[in-house]
Amino acid sequence: MLKLVSRRVHGACLAMPTSALLTATATAPRPTIADVARAAGVSKATVSRFLNHRDKLLSPDIASRVEVAVAALSYVPSPMAQALKRGRSRLIGLVVADVTNPFSVAVLRGAEKACQEAGYLLMLYNLGNNGAREREAIEALTSYQVDGFILNTLGRDAGAAAAAARHGKPVVLVDRRHQGMQADFVSLDNAGSVRLAASHLVERGYRELLFVSEPVRDVSSRVEREAAFHAFLLESSSSPAVTGATFESSADDADGLDQALRALRQRAGQRLPGIVASNAVVTLRVVAAMARLGWRFGEQVGLVGFDETEWSPYVGPGLTTIAQPTDDIGRTAADCLLERLRGLAPPARQILLPSQLIVRGSSSPHQPDPPSGQA
Repeated sequence: MLKLVSRRVHGACLAMPTSALLTATATAPRPTIADVARAAGVSKATVSRFLNHRDKLLSPDIASRVEVAVAALSYVPSPMAQALKRGRSRLIGLVVADVTNPFSVAVLRGAEKACQEAGYLLMLYNLGNNGAREREAIEALTSYQVDGFILNTLGRDAGAAAAAARHGKPVVLVDRRHQGMQADFVSLDNAGSVRLAASHLVERGYRELLFVSEPVRDVSSRVEREAAFHAFLLESSSSPAVTGATFESSADDADGLDQALRALRQRAGQRLPGIVASNAVVTLRVVAAMARLGWRFGEQVGLVGFDETEWSPYVGPGLTTIAQPTDDIGRTAADCLLERLRGLAPPARQILLPSQLIVRGSSSPHQPDPPSGQA
């Protein structure tokens, strides 16, 4: 399993393989090839020949002296230095918009597995949802000689990903597009997934819908999901009549979300109101709002949330979710990048993966009464 440690780079968090930390924190200096050469009484070039299994070019006496010096100093060649000599660091830079988002963590795991199997390590840069750091992230990871990039950014800096291409590094985009950039793109089928969520609510009898998203501006996945919701309402304008609205939720506006939920129930009247939450972060905000209002899922308001999290089965009657194939998204993105690192150069690809609906009580309008004697 890839272990990551963090350091600060201009205020952002850059995660590095733990081997990179050991050099900085060891109590004694790590022996170098120069130390081995000095101990054996030979040149660094001679030590390099020995380490690269070209000891046939050396006399038995010299090869023996180098071998003894390597063992005495417990010298281990730097994998980074050896890789750079071959023209590859075998590092892949992964930039994520928000590492606290369960989606980003799950995609990271999938990408890590594929990279590890191919002999690569990931270096993680977390933007903390600050789009202004996208270019900074590219430059920071480039300074570590990464071989390529997997980008799950906000996509607001059109020149950031292009900067990676100017360095001659292949790029794969995950979940968020970069306007005008021709690169492999791996994502959920957003339109199909929103349709799946909204259709499920309608099938369960909910007729007044609310789509709750984080601020949509210039984030392609949010734009696509909101557009898909509006398209669904247009397609459902006949029988049975379904109407709806959208609301952009931010972390510092709990009152605004409470008011949006009250307005939803008011518009619904005698009809059942339902919510589609656009990701796990928004789902948690809706859960908190429901608690503040004293409402119960399914009974007063139905809910389908994007992202199947570990806590989804345990909130209220259980949350109905749209499960994203996060492991497959991460693996597919890494596989696309690895193909290009192996020299393949197909036209830029768009790969959209389907979601799965997991039904629980939050989308059931008739909750069973608790057994006698239980509250």
